[in-house]
Amino acid sequence: MNLSGDIAQIKTPNSQPFNWLQPFIFLAPSGIWLLLLLVLPTLLIWQLSLVPDIRPGDIVNPSGIDNYLRILNRLYLKVITRSLQLATGTTIICLIFGFPVAYWIAQMSPQRWRNLLLLGFVLPLWTSSVLRSYAWMTILRPTGLLNTILSSLGLPTVELLYTMPGVLIAMSYSLLPYMVLILYASLEKLDKRLLEAAADLGANSLQTFVKVTIPQVLPGIIAGTMLVFITALGDFIEPELLGGTSSMTVARLVYNQFLGATQNWGFGSALSMTLIFGVSIAIALLIKFGEFRENH
Repeated sequence: MNLSGDIAQIKTPNSQPFNWLQPFIFLAPSGIWLLLLLVLPTLLIWQLSLVPDIRPGDIVNPSGIDNYLRILNRLYLKVITRSLQLATGTTIICLIFGFPVAYWIAQMSPQRWRNLLLLGFVLPLWTSSVLRSYAWMTILRPTGLLNTILSSLGLPTVELLYTMPGVLIAMSYSLLPYMVLILYASLEKLDKRLLEAAADLGANSLQTFVKVTIPQVLPGIIAGTMLVFITALGDFIEPELLGGTSSMTVARLVYNQFLGATQNWGFGSALSMTLIFGVSIAIALLIKFGEFRENH
């Protein structure tokens, strides 16, 4: 008699239900966490967005899309446009400054110094964003460090505090490490054999960069761009502390609807859902573009 075969046949049917439930058991903690802290709050915000002029303590009675139609007001469209401009400008600056740094660390710096150099970019993230913003206020104020240096050099001073360029500088500084880290991960895997082949075929440095380097690191560029853009779009601290009244953004507008003097939770929820929808569409396009590029 083959006892081992009989035992295996007996155990297999009983183990199938466990194998079927095993992924759910492992995913249950994170799934419950996402359900409680992401899905349910989002559904609550969506429900509030359908209630016009709701305030704390009012009865939630969804009745239409008036709050979403209110977003089409010229004043609020101007705020959304300003937020998109800030996010786009921050992303472009981070990409322009972050790519050369990431390339140098990944391809040109000594191997033994790379971890230390990356740590140098990560260190600013260990401090609070509020402290970094106050530091930039000290630098950009009329009597701050920047104007002191310009005056000592005989150059005209600049007014950057409570202006859009000042906000752009602070946001770019805060989000630059994310761009560098993501680009470094892609540039570290750069296939140098293709660069050597392009040089052997007569390609100059610019042609090699455009036709060989960029296609290889394009997924990293897209990922870093999306991360910085989405984070900048919802940034609140830098525009609040460094922008003043002239740089109202969507994040500040949402804050005013919930915790400001207006106290219109329905309109604030509609603005929040609009941001969520916009970011979700951007991520979906990113995933679709990545699949299309991989298939081709």
